[in-house]
Amino acid sequence: MTDQTSEELLRRFTVGARTSSGQAKQLAGFQGKSISRSRRQSESALVEIGRQAAALDLGAPLAIRVSPRARRVGLRIDAAERQVELVLPHGVRAEFGLRFLQEKRGWITARLDALPRPAPFIEGAIVPVLGVPHRICRSFDPAAPPVAIANGEIRVRGDPMHLPRRVRDHLATVAREELARRARPLAARIGRKIARVSVRDTKSRWGSCSSSGNLSFSWRLIFAPEGVVDYVVAHEVAHLAEMNHGPRFWRLVENLAPGNARPRAWLDRHRAQLLSYG
Repeated sequence: MTDQTSEELLRRFTVGARTSSGQAKQLAGFQGKSISRSRRQSESALVEIGRQAAALDLGAPLAIRVSPRARRVGLRIDAAERQVELVLPHGVRAEFGLRFLQEKRGWITARLDALPRPAPFIEGAIVPVLGVPHRICRSFDPAAPPVAIANGEIRVRGDPMHLPRRVRDHLATVAREELARRARPLAARIGRKIARVSVRDTKSRWGSCSSSGNLSFSWRLIFAPEGVVDYVVAHEVAHLAEMNHGPRFWRLVENLAPGNARPRAWLDRHRAQLLSYG
């Protein structure tokens, strides 16, 4: 297996809440490969941490990532995956990483407790649609569509086993339609054309714009208030003209979505909540 594949495994290595020995042994198999000494030391530290981390009982899975650019040990809570992420520089000693985790257990517990509880799509659940609360309920009308949003309800027909998937698929479709409806007039205002609008379940960004004019958004924006959706759309449309985040870009965003500081702050505060639905 190549060094690149080994690096990929390092980047994705995750310790479960109960055991990590299988992954540790898998990673240990790369110890004899032709890799640099610093990388070999990092892999050795990773294996050792993986063997001992389960005993720390962090309350969530632990993802360990070795970063060639990191200059110090880092720690963050991944709200999307509801896990702890430990970032190690190459060459870090295993005992240092473990000691760092032990010292931060109080911080980890507080951050995990602050995460919103998962909000699955089940009958009776309340989820926002463009910021407006809606209750998920079953529809028994054989002539009704599989899913319909009306009068503060998300009505789902058919086998209840399919309810979560149908709600998710329908909301993703509504999100794409809403985002495209808002994006195309803004693009016309600045003399640009959109090639395609798509939605994905991205966890690290709310939207993106390609050089070919394709806009992609997180379908989870459907839960956000309309003003927040308008800001994200304006942000990505502005990239059709300015593929950067310089002063001209932000002036264009402000022109397309005046007063966007508030929706930007709202996204920062409610990111974990948007990721908790479904």
